Amino acid sequence: MSAVLNIDVVQGDSASDRPRFAVAGFAAVVVLAAIALGLSIGRYGFFGDELYFISAGRRLAESYADQGPAVPAIARSMDLIAPGSLVAVRIPAVLVTLAAIVVTAQIAREFGGSRSAQVLAATAYAVSPFLLPQGGQLSTNVVDTALWVVICWLVVRWVRTRRDSLLLWAGLVTALDMQVKWLVPFLWLALVLGVLAFGPREMLRRPALWCGAAVVAVTMAPSLIWQARHGWPQLGMGAEVAAEQDSIGGRFTFVPLAVGSAGVLGVLLLICGLWALFRAEVLRPYRFLGVVPPVLIVAFVLTDGRPYYIVGCYAAVLAAGAVWWTQRSKSLLRNGIAVVLAAVSAVMVILVLPLQPERELPPAPADDGISSLLYAKFGWPELAAATAATYRSLPAGEREETVVITDSYWQASALDVYRHTYGLPAVYSPSRGFGYFGVPPDSARTVLWVGGDEADLRSRFGAVTAAGRAETRLGLPGVTRDVTIWRCADPREPWSRAWPGMLKL
Repeated sequence: MSAVLNIDVVQGDSASDRPRFAVAGFAAVVVLAAIALGLSIGRYGFFGDELYFISAGRRLAESYADQGPAVPAIARSMDLIAPGSLVAVRIPAVLVTLAAIVVTAQIAREFGGSRSAQVLAATAYAVSPFLLPQGGQLSTNVVDTALWVVICWLVVRWVRTRRDSLLLWAGLVTALDMQVKWLVPFLWLALVLGVLAFGPREMLRRPALWCGAAVVAVTMAPSLIWQARHGWPQLGMGAEVAAEQDSIGGRFTFVPLAVGSAGVLGVLLLICGLWALFRAEVLRPYRFLGVVPPVLIVAFVLTDGRPYYIVGCYAAVLAAGAVWWTQRSKSLLRNGIAVVLAAVSAVMVILVLPLQPERELPPAPADDGISSLLYAKFGWPELAAATAATYRSLPAGEREETVVITDSYWQASALDVYRHTYGLPAVYSPSRGFGYFGVPPDSARTVLWVGGDEADLRSRFGAVTAAGRAETRLGLPGVTRDVTIWRCADPREPWSRAWPGMLKL
């Protein structure tokens, strides 16, 4: 059996110890992926979270209620370079996704994979109906995924070379990732459990690894202080994520969605990769990687995480699968299978990318958690215009003491980003991270409340009347479509006292 599963992986520290890098092959994959993303990043409008990143970036802080400061800083930087540019804000997402494709090929090379294995691994990443399309939109996950890929590459390279500087670099990348979101400790937990089970346990005794951990601790101190001062809101996000997952099946759909996100070719290589990592004798030094996906699945199922939380670990397993497949698939039939599956996955990617003309899109059926992935890109200028028109309809004297409060942080972010364009007053919202951006002044006796429940509003104000309405064909129901704008007067409590109890994640 060991002869059957033997894969030629050479350990060493020089470039000559590894197969030649498939520059032409992976360059072709990267170029095609770049073209696909380039055709999509300028389509439709800002996603709700992208507007939130821009708004948060204008209020840079050590931490936020629902994320670290890295992505808001990226969004703010791009907005300063090209104000209002949809493409500019999304370029960093494209770049990190393309970089992840290249690093995936490098992992295959570290495993001793031939040029065909490197190209196959890169292709599998590029034709994933999740991994590639997410690069067309700025998000915490697109950055987090790419950093996980880099961490896996650094660890794999350390196993082959034993160069301890690589472990320090892995710590530095982890420190950066912790400024994006707090998921990377789950990756390290899975890696450590794998190393304890299969080795090399020497890794855990390396000072460089613990120096990297110290860097993570030091760089996290400002964020932890901010969280402590604000009641640890980021820890409370777990319940909110769990509620969102329940709307799409919760734990029962986690595994199918997580595995399916790899695409047809990706699923094949994930299976082959896990097989090779556990059965191929010459991949024994990397066997610990086979533990990572199942541990992450268990961890995120138990914590009600989102299915895409685990995709950052796919690159290493895809690379192992690509090495095994190219070594064992010498026949024309098997090579043909890989080509056909890659083509099918590529078609799936094209169908997922936002390439359909807006006029051909049907209205959103409902805000069911799935439709929002598309329809949360529409209706923001219309929402701002409707709110501005309602604001201008108020008497001049009343406008001076009026503020805008929205039901959701997406709405608040959009109105904040478009505030000066449409001549809006200060915008607030008790929703998620926006609730920590500021408290309405106690002098604000009139509020234009965008969305919300009428009964709840009447419990907070002496007078509530419907003053305006936001409508748009492709808007998200209750967010940018079929939204009432309420004129609320005479708050029953000063804002400084009422606001802390109104905050909601």
